[in-house]
Amino acid sequence: MVDNTDPITRSRVMSRIRGYDTTPEKVVRSLLHRAGFRFRLHGKDLPGSPDIALPKWHAVVFVHGCFWHRHRNCPKAYTPKSNVRFWTEKFEANVARDLRKSRELKRLGWRVFVVWECRSSKAHLDLLAGRIRKSQ
Repeated sequence: MVDNTDPITRSRVMSRIRGYDTTPEKVVRSLLHRAGFRFRLHGKDLPGSPDIALPKWHAVVFVHGCFWHRHRNCPKAYTPKSNVRFWTEKFEANVARDLRKSRELKRLGWRVFVVWECRSSKAHLDLLAGRIRKSQ
């Protein structure tokens, strides 16, 4: 199937996709802060530049978009109908990179948590806060 959008428009649309400070990320940060956690953002000194680093707890949190990071069985993790080969390779590379960076962090002694975009509700984040505190 062919893309119905011309390349200039497609480029403009894709360029507006945010890589950080997304709404789910802001929600996670807000609820963690209200729960008493203090953290650093986008730790460039850590493998994978985690969205949230909690040095006191030796934990990192990645806030993954379901589409880009392929949340299993999530309706948001669909594959576009056009340019399927490109998207399949892109998604596979994203998932492989996520796994590689998580392993690197764990080897360095960090605990890695992932919050999925579709699960950034208060109930899920209360569970996350409990898991971070519990497993120190």
